[in-house]
Amino acid sequence: MRSPIVVVNFKTYPEVCGARGLEIARKIDEAMRETKGSAVIAPQQTDLALIAREAKVPVFAQHLDNAVQGSTTGYVTPEGVKAAGCVGTLLNHSEHRIRGDELELIVERCRKAGLKTIVCSNTVAVCKACTHFAPDFIAIEPPELIGGDLSVTSADPKIVESAVEAVKGIDPKVKVLCGAGVKTGTDVKKAIELGADGVLLASGIVKAKDPKAVMIEMLRAL
Repeated sequence: MRSPIVVVNFKTYPEVCGARGLEIARKIDEAMRETKGSAVIAPQQTDLALIAREAKVPVFAQHLDNAVQGSTTGYVTPEGVKAAGCVGTLLNHSEHRIRGDELELIVERCRKAGLKTIVCSNTVAVCKACTHFAPDFIAIEPPELIGGDLSVTSADPKIVESAVEAVKGIDPKVKVLCGAGVKTGTDVKKAIELGADGVLLASGIVKAKDPKAVMIEMLRAL
């Protein structure tokens, strides 16, 4: 993985369930090869092993639990996704929040397991708090803009600049991603201009009529 980077969260959209998820992963592979750009994907949890095995793009989980390996049922552990071929995970997405003390423990556990972490945040204050956990990335995403047609880079560029300043002021090694409403190469370019190390998006790729073409546009904008 290298930055600047485009991170694509598949969420649980039907367009990327099972074999359809693998198809889009392969299109993203092709876009990366054609542009030499950097990207990772976060497929649905049920498809992690399949896509990690069949696609070349690095694969992240969408969420992890701080559950012990053993007599716990229905949880997703860092060790489990590492064994499935994943290289990292999203954590604390606005659609799957994690309590602060639990989040710190999971980030540390991922570090020991050799997994990269992208911690999502909805405010600059939360960015500051999460930086102390030393994740690899923090993604600033105002929840009201997630899934919408207006990018945070246009609607609230100040929050991106403020998040970058806050995170880098605490730990310059932590990279900052910009998310919420990112759908075009212009949005990506603006995020980089605002100081971000890349973008986190979902529907802009997953629901696009031509995901590969949109991905190429975004990777070139990096």
